[in-house]
Amino acid sequence: MHPYRRPLLMLLGMLALSACATRPPASEPEALAEYEQTNDPLEPLNRGLYAVHNGIDTVVLRPAAEVYRFVLPQPVRTGVRNVLANLRSPVILLNDGLQGETQRFGNTVGRFLLNSTLGVGGIFDVATGFGLPAHTEDFGQTLATWGVGEGPFLFIPVLGPSNPRDLVGFGVGIASNPMTWVTANGDNTLENIGYGLTGLTVLDTREGLIETIDSVKETSLDPYATFRSAYRQRRQQEIRNGGANPAPANAWGTGLGTAGSPPSGTQPGRN
Repeated sequence: MHPYRRPLLMLLGMLALSACATRPPASEPEALAEYEQTNDPLEPLNRGLYAVHNGIDTVVLRPAAEVYRFVLPQPVRTGVRNVLANLRSPVILLNDGLQGETQRFGNTVGRFLLNSTLGVGGIFDVATGFGLPAHTEDFGQTLATWGVGEGPFLFIPVLGPSNPRDLVGFGVGIASNPMTWVTANGDNTLENIGYGLTGLTVLDTREGLIETIDSVKETSLDPYATFRSAYRQRRQQEIRNGGANPAPANAWGTGLGTAGSPPSGTQPGRN
């Protein structure tokens, strides 16, 4: 063995162990129950990654969202948000079908057809006025309905709160989205369109979360724990299809890993 390999492996092992939260003994039932309820065995590591994300958000994401809000008036931002939501329809439709949600499947088809035609490519959400409210579905939710456990809580810089199940769902969602293949065929123009859509998704989501995230950071004694709890509760609500138009679980990231729309209660129309 290389003379430096053993110390390096030992250091990596120590770092891995230090990144895990210590499980309370059975003699402390209350502490053990809280440990299991939070489902965050990697809390020291996650808090470090949260700090990294917070730095990126402070320096890049939030300022960019503020500029986006300042440059584009509210009606234009609403149109962008509607178009991005309409483009997600094929993935939502696929997950409606995989979950056996026939009524939601028909709802998604109707929304896509109405908004793509009468809504001028999705700029205007006319489907809601026809009694077809929006809803979200993704592969993380589908895996949950199939009985796949969420796994430990994770905090991924830029993406935000997650877990192994939702990370897998995120990857499958990208691979199954027709826009992924349309914009990745080697044509520079189409590739640039793909990058533009990704950037708009980031800006749109973060702009819609400005007040929500600011409020948590200003009022919570432990913002990390608040975001963790909010994420897990929201995901449970989405998996149960709670509410006609549930907000995305990712209330502290770009929204790329989830629905990509701001949660209810935000103020996307503020100037």
